[in-house]
Amino acid sequence: MRIAYADPPYIGCAHYYEENQEVNHLDLTKTLCTEYDGWALSLHSPSLPMITNMLELEGFHALDGDYRIGAWVKPFCSFKKHVNPAYAWEPIIFRCARSGAMDKDTVRDWVAESITLKRGMVGVKPRAVAWWLFELLGADPMDEFIDMYPGTGAVTLAWESWKDSKKHYQIEFIS
Repeated sequence: MRIAYADPPYIGCAHYYEENQEVNHLDLTKTLCTEYDGWALSLHSPSLPMITNMLELEGFHALDGDYRIGAWVKPFCSFKKHVNPAYAWEPIIFRCARSGAMDKDTVRDWVAESITLKRGMVGVKPRAVAWWLFELLGADPMDEFIDMYPGTGAVTLAWESWKDSKKHYQIEFIS
């Protein structure tokens, strides 16, 4: 199966990145919906209504089970002066590549993990968040994984370590 993760500059936040280029989220949602078996899209909470409207334009509806919304809750996050309440969570819209099997542990639709610091750029996802995403999507180590906005490469490295952990588990389980 083909699985994608999109963590683009959030709408209105391109100025935080060297390219300083806004992403066409309408094209991005269309690509996710048409080219991948499973996918996840990180965004910030102010853009959630806009992105869900874009998904509806592609014929994807949350009420029909076409996608769901998970949450990355941040016990430690960046507090900004004069912003109260703080932005201490991020929505992640996802479409599972495969349904959860009864013999697997149930995955929550949220993860609690602090932000990363000094990792090369704004918004680098912690390994624990990436591993949660792989489980959430019903990923398999044999799947093709595409990190659409690789940035520092942290999520791709997490994919490799997650795959290795699954292979070790499978070897131990079989023997």
